[in-house]
Amino acid sequence: MAKRGSRREGAKRRTQPGKQRGPVARWLRRILIWGGALALLGALFLGVAVAFAARSLPSFHELKETQTGQTIVVHARDGTEIVELGPSYGKWIPSDQIPQVMKDAMVSVEDRRFYSHPGVDPWGLARALYVSATGEKRISATSTITQQLARNVFLNSNRSLDRKLREGVLSLALEWKFSKDQILELYLNKVYFGGGAYGIDSASRKFFSHPATDLTTAEAAIIAGLVKAPSRYSPTADVDAAVKRANVVLSLMREQGRISPDAADVDVSAVKLKEDTAQNSVRYFTDWALPQLDILLPENTTEPIDVWTTIDIGMQRAATAAIKANAPKGAQGALVALDRDGAVLALVGGTDYVTSNYNRATEAMRQPGSAWKLFVYLAALEAGYTPDDRVNDTPVTINGWSPRNSGGSYAGEIDVRTAFAYSKNTVAAQLGNEVGFGTVASMARRFGITTPIQTFPSMVLGSSEVRVIDMARAFAAVSAKGYSVEPYGITKVTAADGKVLYQHEDPRPVKLVPDYVAAGMTDLLQTAVNTGTGRAAQIGRPVAGKTGTTSSNKDGWFVGFSSGITTAVWMGRDDAKPVSGLSGGHAPARAFSAFMTYAVKDRPVEQFDTELKLPEWQLEPDDEYYYGDPNEYYYIDEQGNLVEPGRRQPEDPGFPVEGEQPAAPAPTGPGQPQPGATPRVTRSGNPADGNQAASDDFLDRATGKNAAPAPRPAPSRSPAPSGGSLNN
Repeated sequence: MAKRGSRREGAKRRTQPGKQRGPVARWLRRILIWGGALALLGALFLGVAVAFAARSLPSFHELKETQTGQTIVVHARDGTEIVELGPSYGKWIPSDQIPQVMKDAMVSVEDRRFYSHPGVDPWGLARALYVSATGEKRISATSTITQQLARNVFLNSNRSLDRKLREGVLSLALEWKFSKDQILELYLNKVYFGGGAYGIDSASRKFFSHPATDLTTAEAAIIAGLVKAPSRYSPTADVDAAVKRANVVLSLMREQGRISPDAADVDVSAVKLKEDTAQNSVRYFTDWALPQLDILLPENTTEPIDVWTTIDIGMQRAATAAIKANAPKGAQGALVALDRDGAVLALVGGTDYVTSNYNRATEAMRQPGSAWKLFVYLAALEAGYTPDDRVNDTPVTINGWSPRNSGGSYAGEIDVRTAFAYSKNTVAAQLGNEVGFGTVASMARRFGITTPIQTFPSMVLGSSEVRVIDMARAFAAVSAKGYSVEPYGITKVTAADGKVLYQHEDPRPVKLVPDYVAAGMTDLLQTAVNTGTGRAAQIGRPVAGKTGTTSSNKDGWFVGFSSGITTAVWMGRDDAKPVSGLSGGHAPARAFSAFMTYAVKDRPVEQFDTELKLPEWQLEPDDEYYYGDPNEYYYIDEQGNLVEPGRRQPEDPGFPVEGEQPAAPAPTGPGQPQPGATPRVTRSGNPADGNQAASDDFLDRATGKNAAPAPRPAPSRSPAPSGGSLNN
């Protein structure tokens, strides 16, 4: 019994520690079991997901044929191709023809463990988890080449967890279905290298002017370095940045043993780059014109299209050269040239597109200075002024504002033509005040100014900001004899099969001002170039135009036309700081002259129509104008009967011819005319004093005299009543 008891006590002692560890062991076992089960289920689920994804993936041939985005080929006025925008794919390069140095460069910089991981790099994933847990900024995870391919072909670039999970599944599926060489071939032929170039062949042709099969070590390093940030490291945008990045690629290749130290010791800066003319001046035009496709085309399309434009290659080059040659140091310049139908022949938005792609021709708003006087004088001419009318160039104050002429001199009594030619500010202020500042603003709106317009007195001198293309449009309407002009840049859009998707149709022109107003304005503009402030714009044939200079020489303008081409030139600094010596009559006028000399060389010389065919109210400012045509109101016949408008008998002489004097009637009794006599009638239509066929009250009511305005005198110039207002 003692032995059995001792054995039970010994067993009890041996089992006692186990009872103490029991709960921990059980939880550990549960965690391991459930964790293993969940991992097994997760692996099973992942395997099923990858399998289904692999089965649904397109074939290798189908993936080769897929393209991203839309290719747009832009043609000039004569049909020549000027630029290709959107994706450019070049020639597909099979894996066995891709230079090994290109493969090694890409793997070294983008995915050093490409040949060993299953599509997702465990080490990269571990780094990502480490960054997430510690917040350490110097460590970051990068996507594998397979993940980048999955994202570029099947997904978008957002950073959501859902997208990353799908990217991982697709990467594993790609590795399951395709070989490493196939994946690398797809990647190198589809990855984006900037500037619209997709694939190494397109990039090689874009940057080095030869196919990718001829890439050198240095060139391969430049291309491989672009993937991280195509715009930042593009050799056409920043050569120094591209060279530094390429040297990083060569260093990684050497560290990973993919290239010998001697082969890595190359001068990347000596690589000869292709001159990228598409990135310069003409891009200002395409940046303005191509966004209009969203409106012009009936529906969105991703197929390649050809866009036929109005741009003239020779004029575009001449415009670029004129701006570069004449813009003051540190200043920018812009130019817009329109044909008589509104076609944009040349458009320059700055001195260098690569340096700054901000389009100053279509986006920048600057004060036009005295070029704005176009609208002041248009309003004055429409109100009744003529170029020969006399005005006073004397100091004037309007609502506390006292404008001064350039140089501070005043000419006294001069004609309107001289006042405009020499850009007299005091005369413009008086004219604007007389016709109404709201009327001037309405005239500017009528001629296509789309920017906000102030109606303070100083607005007559160009204090409201405008766009260069709008000023070109306004002057083009004057050149078109007062008819509206709509600028346009796209004439036709065709699909890859030649189907016409859009065809430009000229809009119906709108008459903005009468012919005599347009003729008078052309007279003033021509004088400004012949003898006034715009003499530097002369080109040996008739030119009409106007200068503009703002305070402190911040802006200089010249806008004018000749032989059917209207050109607007602006110069100034982007920060609106003063430019020493800048004025519209100097650099802008010279740039205008340089460009227009080339632009009109093949066009016939055209004389301007400046003959003023004035309306009757200006030619005959007498009482008859106010009372209208005698055929348009009631009158009394020889028998004293009231005759309605338009009912006069052909034999009835009606109102006497000017200079004739009808015989006076002899009185025979109150209210009765003498038989055979004709009452004497004045030009106002009222019987003369004496016995009448009807009473004065009746005649006043019948002829509408009580409603007619009082007669006005006939001065040398007689402005017509004019109003108008602008709600800002």
